[in-house]
Amino acid sequence: MNVILVMVQSVNGKITKGSSPNIYTWTSKEDQDFFFSLLQKHNLTVMGNTTYQASKGRFKLSDKRLRIILTRHPESYEAEHIPGKIEFTNATPVELLASLEKRGYKQLLLVGGGEMNTLFLRENLVDEVYLSVEPLVFGAGKDVFATGDAEASLQLLSVKQLNRKGTLLLHYRLDK
Repeated sequence: MNVILVMVQSVNGKITKGSSPNIYTWTSKEDQDFFFSLLQKHNLTVMGNTTYQASKGRFKLSDKRLRIILTRHPESYEAEHIPGKIEFTNATPVELLASLEKRGYKQLLLVGGGEMNTLFLRENLVDEVYLSVEPLVFGAGKDVFATGDAEASLQLLSVKQLNRKGTLLLHYRLDK
């Protein structure tokens, strides 16, 4: 399965501004347009619980798109679970991908935070990365990858300037 990690960060590598998970207060319209166009093009998105809570009201459920939320307590979301639209699981990334491949999925967008990114990277499951860099610096915030033992080498495929302010969209392929 092709796993595409999608993230936006400040110049100093922060994916949140302080402790606020709401990225829409500081990301550019152009980055948001790019991100939502990716969501429209792909029928499978995986995120962690924190990302889900921060974006709950921003995406619409569809019969054509499956949203998977990785959480330690999927039983807490039984009322929100709608098979084929939004599903909650505590499967490992390897277990999840095996299950999704059996269901016929070939590609997924990984839109979680640092912990989710690290879980998938540690298992060598990420194939591509879209990383938007906003021309901002935050004194505090969460990092693109959580502290841990995940390592990877990437090859730059393209760079695109999204706006006059200088938001950059970097596209990488991971060397495997």
